[in-house]
Amino acid sequence: MGIYLASAIQDFSNARRRAELEALGSRLTGKSNALFSYEEVRRILRATSSSDRGLQTVPLDAIVGSVNRYTDFTRSFLPKQDTDLDRWARVQVVMTTSNYIPPIELYKIGDAYFVKDGNHRVSVARNLEAETIEAYVTEVYSPVPFSPDTQPDELILKAEYVDFLQRIPLKAACPDADLTVTAPGQYPILEEHIAVHRHFMGLEWEREIPLAEAVKHWYDTVYMPVIRIIRELAILRSFPNRTETDLYLWLANHKAFLEESLGWDIKLEIAAANLVEKQNENLGKLLFRAGGKLLNAVSPVDIEAGPEPGVWRKERVEVRHEDNLFSDILVALNGEESGWRTFDQALEIAKEEGATLQGLHVVPDEESVETKTVHDLRWEFGRRCAEAGVKGKFAVEVGPVIQCINARSHWSDLVVVSLNYPPGSSPVDKLKSGFRSLIQRASRPVLAVPCPLFPLNRALLAYDGSRKAREALFIATYLVTQWPDLSLVVLTVIEPGGATEDTLQEARDYLGAHNVEATYLIKEKPVADAILRSVQDFNSNLIIMGGYGLNPVLEAMFGSALDKVLRESCRPILICR
Repeated sequence: MGIYLASAIQDFSNARRRAELEALGSRLTGKSNALFSYEEVRRILRATSSSDRGLQTVPLDAIVGSVNRYTDFTRSFLPKQDTDLDRWARVQVVMTTSNYIPPIELYKIGDAYFVKDGNHRVSVARNLEAETIEAYVTEVYSPVPFSPDTQPDELILKAEYVDFLQRIPLKAACPDADLTVTAPGQYPILEEHIAVHRHFMGLEWEREIPLAEAVKHWYDTVYMPVIRIIRELAILRSFPNRTETDLYLWLANHKAFLEESLGWDIKLEIAAANLVEKQNENLGKLLFRAGGKLLNAVSPVDIEAGPEPGVWRKERVEVRHEDNLFSDILVALNGEESGWRTFDQALEIAKEEGATLQGLHVVPDEESVETKTVHDLRWEFGRRCAEAGVKGKFAVEVGPVIQCINARSHWSDLVVVSLNYPPGSSPVDKLKSGFRSLIQRASRPVLAVPCPLFPLNRALLAYDGSRKAREALFIATYLVTQWPDLSLVVLTVIEPGGATEDTLQEARDYLGAHNVEATYLIKEKPVADAILRSVQDFNSNLIIMGGYGLNPVLEAMFGSALDKVLRESCRPILICR
């Protein structure tokens, strides 16, 4: 027995040293190592009713508090008092020499346990590296979850949640709902969301809405759709140690901020993707200035290459819940007749797609924002949208036109602009071309409109097998399958070291896999001339092709088929990236 006692005394001394090191680590990290007071937790969580759960095997690391001895041990049940030496050592001797250890007594709240009787047995068991212990368990029920990982400062949030549940019948309406948050002061905001939803339910249904009914309807039709998007996009991976309800609140706030800043309606999926993007980028790349206006780009617009091919599809198409490809169409309005021709073309696409038109007018300075010209333009935009039965939102931005359009393109699926000033023919003219810069840097497909309205029912796809041409093939396939009156001609121009007959076969295979019928052509270079001749031969009224393929400076020096098509075509050109 003396040998066992001496060993236990030495183990106690080692445990005390570890307790002191644990206390030092707690001060350095700010993470508490204190045990919970059972009574304090029970009171804060309004845990009242209880039931006897009998004898159970309990994980030792799930025991996080005590009824009476919560100041005598650390969170891992290391002894904090030297006066515990005699009792602690004798308990260890009994536990190491006896074949029977009396079960301890525990209270359970949520998934965590609190010692009613047996604190020293828990401490010794953990010191002996046991994983479980036998215990008589009494479960005390709380309306909010409580886990062994909960920190003392989180009790404030638990108390707020309890108060919220006292006012809002969430558990009765949605028994499985968990609206846990990690920041204080959020539950009044959730309560306001529910109150606003209840108000509009009453207006729509023309009756008084019981609170429980409003809570369930809000949870099912407002909260859970947001949560499903959060889960589909795996947003929580970018926000470690946060909850889905945290993200719901932040996403609602971010969406409202974007809509106020842009003056447009922003879909929830897009706001969610942008929230992740903003979380992952450094402060120098934030989209908005402190005043809420869009940042002007700082790199030279003439030579920037723009986003990688296919980025727009990942950012928008893969997170959408609609069937249509172009649900938000940006149309640039210059206040001139050419701008209204462009609007008419965009309007026809919006009607076909069931899309929202996002009108944008760019002015040079703040003084120009509230002029009569801008007011009249806004009014006329709204009138034409309403007359056509198309939803429209109009915004005014201050700054360089191309930069503003490019910045705003991030929030749309398609950019529609007037082709008033196509790129010139000389390298210098090309580098100075604002329209060329727009195509290079736009984050979305661009529809260039050179002439009055066309019906867009006969498309020609110029396909050379490049990455941007594959994006054009994807869009052409969508249009033919979704627009019943649209026919398609696919053209591949054979070039040494470039497109071949196999390139056209690639397009044929892709379209065939999607049950798309098309006419296939092979022509010899020059590429631009072949495209323009084919447009005339088939009376095509829409050209679909990839954007610039080379470095912008090389494109300017050695030429591009796209530049010549932009200069000479009188048909709309859908430029894909």
